[in-house]
Amino acid sequence: MNQSKSLSLPHLVRMAEGEAATPPLLLLLHGYGSNEQDLFGLTPYLDARFLVLSVRAPYTLMPGGYAWFELAFTDAGMISDMAQAESSRTRLVQFIGEAIAAYDADPTQVYLLGFSQGAIMSAGVLLTEPEVVAGAALLSGSVPQEPLAGMAEAARLRGKPVLILHGLYDDVLPIEHGHQSRDLFSTLPVDLEYHEYPMGHEISADSLNDLIAWLVDQMED
Repeated sequence: MNQSKSLSLPHLVRMAEGEAATPPLLLLLHGYGSNEQDLFGLTPYLDARFLVLSVRAPYTLMPGGYAWFELAFTDAGMISDMAQAESSRTRLVQFIGEAIAAYDADPTQVYLLGFSQGAIMSAGVLLTEPEVVAGAALLSGSVPQEPLAGMAEAARLRGKPVLILHGLYDDVLPIEHGHQSRDLFSTLPVDLEYHEYPMGHEISADSLNDLIAWLVDQMED
């Protein structure tokens, strides 16, 4: 781990290896109630050519627990704070620009890797401002409903690589969420790869292997 710089969102950093003057940037976006330490544990397995930043969400739920947007659990079901979700989406776009400048990353090779609520945010950024990112890996996530009103024209998403991984036995965001994400992206001119696994709301060894291979593919294209 290298010393992170002071940007608008706290984060951990793993510097890139290799000779690239401006390395590709991979942002890790954690799930609800977690923090930047969570997905940072994946960095030993991720392509060393990536500059990796694991970002902390802006809303504090408890000591050490953060969210991209808060959730209310009511008799009518779970309600998301969509104003916070939109604010976090805007803040992520701003942070990407800051990170590119601060770490001298390649602005044409910015990838998002989100888990659960972090996957929702990753999809929101990709679908509304696709020029900001080169592609996204969406793990155990869902398609954001509210930001779709501002969705980019399909042509702006052409050729963007999108990886969707979901567990058949996910009891937090059931497999139907994975199917909805798959079905939406299937209507768009993206380069979609979809897998589901006999797992819950987690990252299994098989899903991690597919993620690793997908990231390597992005570097080889």
